[in-house]
Order: sequence, then structure tokens, then C-alpha cells
Amino acid sequence: MKKIVLSGIQPSGTLHIGNYFGAMKQYLELQDECESFIFIANYHAMTSIKDKNLLRNNTIDVALNYLAIGLDTEKVTLFKQSDIPEVCELTWILSTITPMGLLERCHSYKDKIANGMSPDHGLFAYPVLMASDILIYKSDIVPVGKDQKQHVEVTRDIAIKFNNTFGEILKVPDIRLNEDTAVVPGIDGRKMSKSYDNHITMFDDEKTIKNKIMSIVTDSTPLEKPKDPEKCNVFALYKLLATKDEISKMRENYLKGGYGYGHAKKELLNKFFEFFEKPRKKYNELKNNLDYVELILKKGAEKARTEAVKTMQEVRKAVGI
Repeated sequence: MKKIVLSGIQPSGTLHIGNYFGAMKQYLELQDECESFIFIANYHAMTSIKDKNLLRNNTIDVALNYLAIGLDTEKVTLFKQSDIPEVCELTWILSTITPMGLLERCHSYKDKIANGMSPDHGLFAYPVLMASDILIYKSDIVPVGKDQKQHVEVTRDIAIKFNNTFGEILKVPDIRLNEDTAVVPGIDGRKMSKSYDNHITMFDDEKTIKNKIMSIVTDSTPLEKPKDPEKCNVFALYKLLATKDEISKMRENYLKGGYGYGHAKKELLNKFFEFFEKPRKKYNELKNNLDYVELILKKGAEKARTEAVKTMQEVRKAVGI
């Protein structure tokens, strides 16, 4: 029996190549070896988005992104978090056994408050909702980056506390830390992020993408001088998209001199459109067939909810409801 892998992504903004190489690509690779549940975390996104139209549009756009890059919905269950009402029910039940101190130690809450977010209950209780997302499908594996590792550790603690209190009902998941995933630099050299506005999306129009790539920050080494490829943001991005031979050739060009950053940016631009040619075509096709996308999400929710209902029947019985 295949292990169940659970992943969620917030529709908090446009997805970009940092998301693709940091997480989405790994989910595609897992779809053949595991039973995968991928949900669009629109309840989680409400901690930062208060505009109903923006939330709705972003949610659909996440689905478009995943389907365009090649997610196989015959192998992967793709659905909206909000289509599974049992998640909120389980969240409340888990809240009654979650120690306050466990949540108060979560660094994500502290970081977000320090960066100006409103300290509301949703933001504080975020790890309990995340625990519910994971536990309700009896997930075996949760792949996460370092920034979410603590939240999955909290999930494990909550599951153990529940089982110690009410009996062995919830499966304690394993963490798969994505340590070997690429750290994707933004156009300013910092980690690519929507919050820094330094990202390059897969599906923007050609002019926007060209402007982004041509504005990548580089140093002031003259064209004729040799350059260090390992200290260049353009080269770092090119390595994600190109073949070994192409990477080797560009490295040689950097080291021998007479090769400017403008040349490298043009090669990166061409490689970008080559790499994402099929996904971009698929994205535009899906954008004109949103009824199909909604149907995919509806079918995914039906399958996911079947599993959620089973878990909740066990949980209700265990707690006396």
C-alpha cells in the first residue's frame, strides 16, 4: 500500500519559480511513488488576505499552476481546504488538548508579528489548523521546508497528546525535510519571495518576464573581464533551467571574459521560455476552461472528504460526541 503524502500551499499570491523549484517540482516527482493529497490552503490564507475577490482568484490560480506544470489528477488528489468542513471540526477538538505553551513557542507567529501582521487568533492558532489538515487524512509523510518544520513537529505533539488522552486514533506523521531543494535567488539576490517583490512567475506575459530577467542585479565587472559564475544571480537561475552541457558552456564564458551579464541574461531569458513552454501553453488553455478546473477541484474534494469523514467518525466516538 502506498504511503500518503500531504502537502498544502497558501493562495496568498502569484506562484513563482521559487515555488516551482522549492516545492512544486518535488510534488510532481512524488506523484508516481506515493498517494498524494495536495490542498489549496484558502483558510490559512485568510490570516493575510481580507479581500474576497483576491482570495477567490488566487485559489483558482494555484490550481491552474499545478495543473499546468503537469500534476496528474489520476494520481494526485487536488482540492480546496474549504471544501472539507470536517477540518474545522477537528481543529476545534484538537484545540481543546493543545497546550498554550506549545503555540506560544512557534517562531512563525513571532516573526509575522514582528513584521507587522495583526496578532489575531487565526494567526496564533494557525498550527492547530495545520495539524488538522495533516491528521485528518492520516498522512504518513509531510514534505516541508525548514520554515514549516516546527509546525509539523507541533502536529506530531498534538497527535501524541490526543492519542494519550483518547486512545490511538490519529497517525503521527513523519517529516520529510526538503534540505536538498534549490534555494532560488530573486532578482535582487535575496531568496525569491512574493513579499520581497523580487520574484519571476512562470505564467506572466513575455514582456513582464523579460523586464524581470533583464533587471536581475549583478556586480559592475566590465564586459572584457573574467567573472565568477558562482557569485552571479543570473548564473544561479540559469543552472536551474539548463542542461549540464549548457551550464558548463556558460561557466566557461564567465571565466574567460569578453562575456557580459547582458549576454547571460538573454541566454537565461531564452532558456526560461524553452523550459516553461509547455506549461505556459497548458496554463492558457486551462484559463479558458475554468469549468474543467472547478470540476477537478470538486472531484478532489469528494475523495478527500471521504477520508476526512472516516477519521472524524473515529474521533467523535473517541471523545464522546
